[in-house]
Parts: sequence; structure tokens; C-alpha cells
Amino acid sequence: MRIFGENGVRRILMLTAFSAISALLLIALFILNEGLPFIFRYGVSNFLFTSEWIPAKGLFGIFPMIMSSIWVTLGAMMIGAPLGVAGAIFLTEYAPPAVMKIIKPTIELLASIPSVVYGFIGVMVLAPIIREYFGGPGLSLLAGCIILGIMILPTVISISIDSILAVPRSYREGSLALGATTWQTTHMVTLKAARSGIVASIVLGLGRAIGETMAVIMVAGNSVNIPSSALDSVRTLTANIALEMSYATGMHRQALFATGVVLFIVIIILNSIASTAIRKRKTYK
Repeated sequence: MRIFGENGVRRILMLTAFSAISALLLIALFILNEGLPFIFRYGVSNFLFTSEWIPAKGLFGIFPMIMSSIWVTLGAMMIGAPLGVAGAIFLTEYAPPAVMKIIKPTIELLASIPSVVYGFIGVMVLAPIIREYFGGPGLSLLAGCIILGIMILPTVISISIDSILAVPRSYREGSLALGATTWQTTHMVTLKAARSGIVASIVLGLGRAIGETMAVIMVAGNSVNIPSSALDSVRTLTANIALEMSYATGMHRQALFATGVVLFIVIIILNSIASTAIRKRKTYK
């Protein structure tokens, strides 16, 4: 009975694992089946590298939204990645253990806050500040970068902390015994040993930023144009899908699915990079 029970549990767990994989494959096949035919029919270069998105006239160029997504994501990473890694270094190497035990769970709770809450704060607090002190409409590329930079902090900080704590204590002790300061040990030893995990945290944060929808819709302004300034209103790929899918039909609907294919491929690439960085183990010499 005991052996039968173990076999039964193993089969149930295997079935559960394969059901999750099957669901992912079905989603991928559905998106690809809906989007790829349109891309090949409309033309890859016309779809990706033209700037006119006018569904009523049969024009479906997503280049402005690609550029907007890139700029919003890069801006978010310029804010979130340095702050996240710096916060992880402070909590692991300088903060007292009691402070670490309080702050780390609090930071992780930020990941559970709905994105619409971040968007609401951006609309009510951040956008008026940008409008008053920098000009422009307030709902802009800059607002999107700041909100997304804050949203990715829990991911970057949490994974970076775990990576730094995974570095053997003997590395630090050996460096300190040779006369290195705490910062020299952190910079030259700990961070290099934890580099793969820190890179993975940044890449995962990048994936979170490029895939975010609701907060970006609320704070970025949603104008289809290539931004020439951080104060310009922009529309990202995810925002375009969310805004227009409810009423899109025919080629318009297919174009939105094709946009989803582009996002799907980009996120797969980013997740693959993160997985490779996590698996990578370098021996510190």
C-alpha cells in the first residue's frame, strides 16, 4: 500500500506538472496561430518598422510603440536596478540583522500591491508634480519610467539579497583577514561571487517592466508617437493591446495578436537569459 501510495502521488505530481506545461503551450500556440499569419501577410518590416498605426485605414505599424516600450523599460531599469542592488547591498552587508528581518518582508509585500494602485498614485501625485516642475502634460514617458522603476524594486532587491546571502561566508572572512575594508570586500569579492544572481534579478525586473500594462496605461498618456523627450506622452505595446482589444475586429484584432507575438518572443528571450544567469555558477578566484 505504501509503494502504491508513493506511485500514485508521483503520478499526480507528474500530471500536475505536465498540465501546467500544456497550458503554457496552448497559450503560446493560440497567440502564434492568431498573430503570425498576419505578420507574414502584412510584412515583417511593414509591421515592425513603420510608424503609422491607423486601424481604420488598414495601417498597422507598431514602431512607435516598440520605441516607447524600449524607452519606458530602459528608464525603469535606470531607476530600479541601481536602487535595488544598492538596497540589497545595504541590507545584507551593513544593516543590523534585526533591521534586515523587518525590511526584507516589507519590501517583498510591495510585489503584492496591485499595479492599478501604483498607477493611481502616479496619476494623483507624480503626474501633477512633473507637470508643475518640468512642464508637459504630466502623464508622460518620465512618469511611466518612475512608476515602473518603483514596481520592479521588490524583484531586484529580493533576488539580489538571496544571491548575496548565498555567497559563502569564508569569502568575506578571507578578504577581511587580508586587510580589506567592508566596502572593498563587498565590491571585489561578494558582488563578483553573486554576479549571476544579481544579473538574473535585473533581467527578471526587465521582464516585469516590459510586460506591465495597467500602471503604464494610467500614467504614460497613451499617445502613439516616437518620444523625443521624457515629457512626451507615449503608448507601449502592452497598453495598445489592452486599450484596443475590446473593440477590435478583423485585421485590427489580428494585428493586436501579432503585437502579442512580439511581446511573447521578447519575454521568452529575457526569461531565457535570466534562467541561464541563475544556472551559471562561476568559481570566484
